[in-house]
Amino acid sequence: MSDCASPTTPQGEFNLSERIRVDILTNSHVAEPAQSIQTVNHPETLLDRLSAIGQSLSLRPRARALLGLGSVGQARDRLDAYSDLDFFAVVQAGSKQSFLNDLSWLSDIAPVAYCFQNTPDGFKLLYADGIFCEFAVFEEPEMDTAVYTPGSIVWKAEGVDPAIAIPKVSPPALNDKETDWLIGEALTNLYVGLMRDHRGEHLSAMRFIQSFAVDRVINLFDQSSANTDKEQDPFNPERRLEQRLPELGPLLPDMMQGYLNNRPSALAILSLLNQHFSLPEGMVREIKTLCRPDTASPHFVTD
Repeated sequence: MSDCASPTTPQGEFNLSERIRVDILTNSHVAEPAQSIQTVNHPETLLDRLSAIGQSLSLRPRARALLGLGSVGQARDRLDAYSDLDFFAVVQAGSKQSFLNDLSWLSDIAPVAYCFQNTPDGFKLLYADGIFCEFAVFEEPEMDTAVYTPGSIVWKAEGVDPAIAIPKVSPPALNDKETDWLIGEALTNLYVGLMRDHRGEHLSAMRFIQSFAVDRVINLFDQSSANTDKEQDPFNPERRLEQRLPELGPLLPDMMQGYLNNRPSALAILSLLNQHFSLPEGMVREIKTLCRPDTASPHFVTD
């Protein structure tokens, strides 16, 4: 879920209660749409659905609040036809599991096409009309440790402090690393990735070169960018990069050339770093050597 993070660690699989399987996955709440599910929704439609979710929660005695996050939170200037609904349902202590086990507070509003529990706290859910939701359910005391960006109150019960929309724990800072650390991470990611490419581990190599190293390049450009008016997602540095760092966007195709092109991608990343930063000659030389298409690696990297 963008713009928010669970205070607990997501796990691989969850056993959904039989109530969820019945109410959401098999009965009349689940719609087989007469036509293809929409892939876009008007912003007003999205906000109407969020408001309806708040109204539905208000009918549950143990519900306390609904917080809109991200583009339906305090950043509604970003809301468009391709947005989804990110939200927290806040409930009384001891009642969290009942709201997770019975999603009728969502399916009573409109037919649901699909859902699955992706964290111990929440779900991803697709309505039959194409509105997509990522949400979590927290008990009031858990909000003291939940990590999220400032949100907006869609609905709250009497007595709930409006300050609940503001997190007590700040999201992680993406640009708090020293420049030398980011450069070192980028270079060593390139080096390890190239070694794995020579070994034949091309997928792992692609992730080290075209994902991990590129993430550090993004961090470095964010640090030096004067374009501070574009909001940065603290959980996903790649979000809105094309608007936030327009000078970097056109360079990404050369740095991310795909599964079969790890070495030219690494060269493009190295060249960009070399243009803007002072790099250690020894590491630059090693990376360039490993990028040669006819070079067998003289080294071996242990897992």
